[in-house]
Amino acid sequence: MDIEDFAEDYLVDKKEGMRNLTASLLNEVMQIEASRQIQAQPYERNGKRKAHRNGTRNRNLKTIHGEVTLKKPQLREFPFKTSVFARYSRVEEALKIVVAESYLQGVSTRRIQKIVRELGLENITASEVSRIVKKLDEDVEKFLKRPIEEPTPFLFIDATYFKIRTDGRYINKALLIATAIREDGYREILSAAVDDSEDESCWENLFDGLKVRGLSGVKLVISDGHKGIQKAVEKNFVGASWQMCNVHFMRAVLKNIPKKDKKDVAYMLKDALNDESKMQELAVILDDKGYSKSAETIDRFRFDIWNYRAFPRPYWRLIRTTNSLERINKELKRRSRSAGAFSNDQSLLRIAVCIMIDINEEWMTGRKYLSLEE
Repeated sequence: MDIEDFAEDYLVDKKEGMRNLTASLLNEVMQIEASRQIQAQPYERNGKRKAHRNGTRNRNLKTIHGEVTLKKPQLREFPFKTSVFARYSRVEEALKIVVAESYLQGVSTRRIQKIVRELGLENITASEVSRIVKKLDEDVEKFLKRPIEEPTPFLFIDATYFKIRTDGRYINKALLIATAIREDGYREILSAAVDDSEDESCWENLFDGLKVRGLSGVKLVISDGHKGIQKAVEKNFVGASWQMCNVHFMRAVLKNIPKKDKKDVAYMLKDALNDESKMQELAVILDDKGYSKSAETIDRFRFDIWNYRAFPRPYWRLIRTTNSLERINKELKRRSRSAGAFSNDQSLLRIAVCIMIDINEEWMTGRKYLSLEE
């Protein structure tokens, strides 16, 4: 089936289209895995071949798009091993448990009922949920407590908010996330934690945990301009610099600019980010126009928006913003959208870390993010 067929399916029936696309992609992943294990493509003759294909066997997998039937390759000489079911099902199981916990606790919205039916959870029991939760929580704990073995010169931190059911009501809580670029050039997700906010003490607790696990060599910490983060970084990473994310800086300045002037100011601001003297001039211009809050924002951060320049120029684009973290946050929001709100802190942490484990595996087994030898 080619892309036009998938598009046609999607236009006719979105749910069926997504199921077909998911099945096709995962089948292709398993074919690639089979070729690597055999060390030969289908029908290829070479001296390195270790096994021969022996057809496929159907295996069902429940996903957030519904159940799909996959064709798992079979090998004659030894069992075929695939990461598809283990990695994919880990996140799917976490999503199912989020929904199941709400269902068993009596949260019976139309949305929850619909997802319960789609995932076949109508008859799930508390003991089944407990069994799955135990296994997932073991994976989560192992990931969050693993040693940090490589020095990490660049540390990225951010927080995103989710609704969590607490004492019968829903409140917003912060999911704190820390990632890094290691000394060997690879990216790594270091930690995550759920807390009531992102004030100084919350970040200090996260940093203390990272240090206990072996965090070392931090030279630059990149984040948004939250005061709690700044204070925690100053206390915990003496000798390191704090870098205000350039994207968050622009948002903070433009937040108090009227719509009629926003485009022009955005253009001047982008230009000033390449020239410190222009940034000072822009602060004066904004203050003269009556945009004192925006001018004060520039004055507040003007010593912290260029710290990335202390490092080689090839690094600049990758260490002056938290864009890589923003992509993780978007994936967390997207994958957890079907759950709506979470029944407790651990429910959020469970699904977030399961998603992060998969992302981290991709980062650590892919190409280097940055060449630190330059």
